[in-house]
Amino acid sequence: MKVLVTGASGNVGTALRRRLAREDDVEVVGLVRRPPREDAGVRWVSADLASPSSVPVLERELEDADAVVHLAWRLQPSHDVAAMHAVNVDGTRRVATAAAAAGVHLVHASSVGAYAPRAVPVPDGTPADEGGPDPRDAVGEDWPTTGIASSTYSRHKVAAERVLDEVQRSWPQARVARMRPGLVLQGDAGAEIGRYFLGGLVPASLVRRVLLPVLPLPEEAVFQVVHADDVAEAVLRMLRARATGPFNLVAGPVLGPMDVAQALQVQRVPRLPVAVLRGLAAVTWRARLQPTEAGWVDLLTQVPLLSSALARAELGWEPGVRADHALVELVEGLSAGRGAPTPPLVPRRGLAHRRSPDGTARTGSGGV
Repeated sequence: MKVLVTGASGNVGTALRRRLAREDDVEVVGLVRRPPREDAGVRWVSADLASPSSVPVLERELEDADAVVHLAWRLQPSHDVAAMHAVNVDGTRRVATAAAAAGVHLVHASSVGAYAPRAVPVPDGTPADEGGPDPRDAVGEDWPTTGIASSTYSRHKVAAERVLDEVQRSWPQARVARMRPGLVLQGDAGAEIGRYFLGGLVPASLVRRVLLPVLPLPEEAVFQVVHADDVAEAVLRMLRARATGPFNLVAGPVLGPMDVAQALQVQRVPRLPVAVLRGLAAVTWRARLQPTEAGWVDLLTQVPLLSSALARAELGWEPGVRADHALVELVEGLSAGRGAPTPPLVPRRGLAHRRSPDGTARTGSGGV
């Protein structure tokens, strides 16, 4: 089975390559803008999905492929919405159209961020029944995918879903699966996530190494995560089954402010109004002190809790890593500046490897 993976050098892409490497009958082709120096058993192909020049590359690689897993996505530069849209939405259109025209199975990485806001401001997160895997307020894949309008990330995830709808109307025979995971975490993504969401405002080395007595957080910050390795396992199962339709992917338990505090070894978590956190994010983002727009606060405090019952029933999927354990692993990786030998996941080793809030490289000396 030949599988083309776009964005194969990123967070989920790295985990997926690890998983597919254990399958003797799978050939992996990684399509990225900047191929890594190490092949790791992958044939790398260079193409920029933001450009129409990527179309011939896609058509050539899909000619004899069995499936394409579309993971390529841009979170930065957050102040350049057009640049992100060119990859996230236009790039998705190019991949989906080429896959449908070639009759190739497509697995697309959507997100919990594509869903409309939760029904209740502060979900309780308790199991639906004694020993049940899903929280009481969980929603299924039929929850509206209208997104959260204040978030660029959410708007682009929604737009990408509409692209898939259009392609499936034009090619009714197209086989398209949409995975909608919660926050995807792993230790090796520590450096990348630090660059994306902390920038230069908070040195990653301070995360967990400095015991904070207080960490104010909104009580609405109730969310779900899933380990990257578990997402990779779900993708493999989708590929083997040639599955179609959407699949929520989340692990338990549901996390909240106290779980974040425990992962960071914080002693006390007073309630912080969402408006205050949102205002702080907006001011520092506009001043380019950090790369996280206020819409990410809205995502954190508004996305619904998901049920992954469909993935368990149809794919036989079960997460192997608890959500709280995945969060601790991420925090430890963030503190250590952990990464992998690919451009997106390059570890932090000092200011020479730091990124400015707009995602561009900057040089200097000293430690981080």
